[in-house]
Amino acid sequence: MSHFALNRRALLGAGLAAGLLPRMAGATTLAELKATGKLRIGVEATYPPFTMRESGVITGHDVELGTLMCRSLGVTPEFVDVVWSGVIPALYAGRFDMIMSGMSYTKARMERVAFSIPYAEAGQSLLIRSRDAATIKGIEDMSGKVLGIKLGSPGETLHPRLAARLQAAKGKGFGDVKTYDDHPAAYLALLQGTVDGVLNTLPTLAYVMKSQPGRFGVIREVGADNWAGFACRKEDTEIQGWMNTELRRLKADGTLKALQLKYFGLEFNLPDTIPEPAA
Repeated sequence: MSHFALNRRALLGAGLAAGLLPRMAGATTLAELKATGKLRIGVEATYPPFTMRESGVITGHDVELGTLMCRSLGVTPEFVDVVWSGVIPALYAGRFDMIMSGMSYTKARMERVAFSIPYAEAGQSLLIRSRDAATIKGIEDMSGKVLGIKLGSPGETLHPRLAARLQAAKGKGFGDVKTYDDHPAAYLALLQGTVDGVLNTLPTLAYVMKSQPGRFGVIREVGADNWAGFACRKEDTEIQGWMNTELRRLKADGTLKALQLKYFGLEFNLPDTIPEPAA
């Protein structure tokens, strides 16, 4: 099982900082896309269940969603697999017209791309054993218990703030914090009783729960709220408007909810506007 390559976010940030983002002249219009008959979409095909490969074919939640969206334009989606650390430079180099694969909002990204409204949650949550659901109902119930985190992940950055929160609420922080090289190792430690909870993003943990039914539970929103959206080049305002129109339509008719339940086993809480970016 993929651990969702959370370091891809840090790598992307490094790419932004390096400024390696050539810009294309002129905006791509919806009429131009219709004339070509296709919409090229950049994805990371190792990020299940958003985008992944099955028998060599790119599939997943975003593939199904993107295909539904493209029907309104009368075009065929073409999914382009790209290394996540280079996804924004590849967008501006013209390899594709928009980005999917769960790109979360950050200040650095919002300075370089035009985001859609959210289509998925991306905040930190806590994975627990299902048998502990009656005793661990919120992050405060982790006071004195052992937390599992992945080295270099957002959870590693978040856990000191959570410990201070526990100390203020319960008079005691985590009993211990154990660090792992990857998230699957932390999940295994959770099942074996070495840790009592593991931090990761909600979509990731929802997929873990769906893949191993009955073994896990999740405590949502233990960190700051964050979401993921689609992205296009800053100048492509027609594409940005189309993305928002399609997401609102599919949200209103229940399609988004149905896809969330199919791929993640739960429904996301989504604002109707682009949120203030995280740092």
